[in-house]
Amino acid sequence: MKGFISPNLHPLKSLLLFFVFALAGLFIGSFLAVVLVKTIWGIGLMDIGDMLARPADYPESRPALVLYQGVVHLVGFTVAALAFLKVNAHRPLAFLLPRATVPFYLLLGTVVLFLVIMPAASWVVDWNANVDFPDFMAGFERWAKEKEEALRQLTLELTKIESVPQLILGLFVFAVLPAIGEELVFRGIVQNELQRWWRNPHVAIWVAAFIFGAIHMQFYGMLPRMLLGVLFGYLYWWSGNLWVPIVGHFTNNGFMVLMMFLQQRGQIQLDIESTQASPWHLSLVSLGLTVGLLYVLYRAFRQHGAAPHEDVEPSRF
Repeated sequence: MKGFISPNLHPLKSLLLFFVFALAGLFIGSFLAVVLVKTIWGIGLMDIGDMLARPADYPESRPALVLYQGVVHLVGFTVAALAFLKVNAHRPLAFLLPRATVPFYLLLGTVVLFLVIMPAASWVVDWNANVDFPDFMAGFERWAKEKEEALRQLTLELTKIESVPQLILGLFVFAVLPAIGEELVFRGIVQNELQRWWRNPHVAIWVAAFIFGAIHMQFYGMLPRMLLGVLFGYLYWWSGNLWVPIVGHFTNNGFMVLMMFLQQRGQIQLDIESTQASPWHLSLVSLGLTVGLLYVLYRAFRQHGAAPHEDVEPSRF
């Protein structure tokens, strides 16, 4: 069945087809997750809905929620993306293969980039978290704040990690799976198809990043997520290697999980959930280092034959 759809399929039709695959993946993933949770813990569908809506009321069911989230994400993103590529491409995983090998030090540089950017990014987080809407949008503002608080509570419950084995599981579910699945979807498929459609990598990167930010359904965190997606997009375009943004994505999520684990054990005082901006002098240093690292990475990818030029034909998987 591999590649039975015409390679000349219009990018818009290709994206709509992927949307169908993604919906099917989320449905199948939810079904499998419910079956597993019911089999292991005896928790039914209605109870799972209550647990997701009010996770703090069900602390003993945290492992079931983590499994549910992991299975839904795995099938809804990674499996759905791979299934789509299998039927929509003559070389399903070609885009996973780099145009040029990426040396380890550039992957390490990517890790460092996503660590040093955090103080500078905190100013964007702070601004987005405190956006005020005009009176005529009061209904939307109320809905957005309620949605933000509900998802914040769910995240806090899911990331209450009390042991090293739970930390390893948390890193897998909240860092490894999103890094692979979401980069497959938003950079590997969406960005590639938008670039093939519009022949403009910059527009493709920003639109894919906007979708990446919006899909999380958290308006008060949308802008920093979108800018994070922009960074992932440019790293993918510069390097020609999807594993570069995957490493960056894992670093961002994994650092958060690790810091929450250390905070809960009382080993650090940092409030990783705070939306308050970092001190301005620290943020300026962070911004300078970030710009410098981005320039170094771009030049290095270019020297290794990975960084593209404006006239490069966009890939078709």
